[in-house]
Amino acid sequence: MQKPAPGAPRLSPTLVLALGILGSSTASILIRYAQRDAASLVIAAYRLSLATLALLPVLLTRDRDRLRKLTGGELAMILLSGTLLAGHFATWVSSLEYTSVASSIVLVQTAPLMVAALSPLVLRESLSRWLLAGLLVSTLGGGVVALSDVCLWQNGLVCPPLGEWLQGTALKGDALAVGGAVCGAGYLLVGRRLRPRLSLVPYITLTYGVAAVWLTLLAIAAGQPALGYAPRTYLWFLLLAVFPQLLGHSTYNWALRYLPAAVVAISLLGEPVASIGLAAVLLEEIPNSMRLAGGLLTLGGILIATQTRPGRKSG
Repeated sequence: MQKPAPGAPRLSPTLVLALGILGSSTASILIRYAQRDAASLVIAAYRLSLATLALLPVLLTRDRDRLRKLTGGELAMILLSGTLLAGHFATWVSSLEYTSVASSIVLVQTAPLMVAALSPLVLRESLSRWLLAGLLVSTLGGGVVALSDVCLWQNGLVCPPLGEWLQGTALKGDALAVGGAVCGAGYLLVGRRLRPRLSLVPYITLTYGVAAVWLTLLAIAAGQPALGYAPRTYLWFLLLAVFPQLLGHSTYNWALRYLPAAVVAISLLGEPVASIGLAAVLLEEIPNSMRLAGGLLTLGGILIATQTRPGRKSG
């Protein structure tokens, strides 16, 4: 793991990221529980809204002066970051309606490779041979995961006719998870650019707030009710705000001040392993051999890509 930049706090960013991964790994399980009673956009809107409300008192009492000093450029980047975060949750949470936790979490966690691939354009970092190899292996793994939702390995690959495959829901879920990865990668890249000049609480409160507004508007447009759920569903909403959002995502944003975006993103590869394990125990979703193989290829590709970190160009 890359060492923290000079001026890093006493807490190790590696340790903080590990705690964040533990918090984030509960997200897919809590979402599945909430989906028994609520629509995906409502779940995502509650998750971000409750997290924003929890942070607002701290923002308004401790960082009011910083709010007044926000520049137009910083506000534009916050708006972009929140919009990308809303896109991430709208697509990824929805994917869990159509595909398994294992497929969804493995595909959405290809975001680290997308961060690295976009680094030359956004962060002026070159691509190493290790990174290119990792991209290839992970893409292959993602394809195997997608196939595992419609095909079986029985002394060879057995798949339904193409028309039946395209009409299935699992492929739709996999596509939504990939969309979540694309938005998640953009969210991390924007955060890396903004976090060095904006402290944690102002950044995450405003970003989560923007995402909450977008998700709420999408839920209203889709005609999904905001109230009238069972008490246990509101409990799932609250737990999603506390553990995966405030503990998980907020620690990632904290680390973006001290570590490169690619390093923070790559650390998230521990999340699918924990999530798939929780799904097997709590939801009885036992991954088949193809899904396991595809997941291992995807994670292996991420590991290959991290063997050398792209170097920053001079200038």
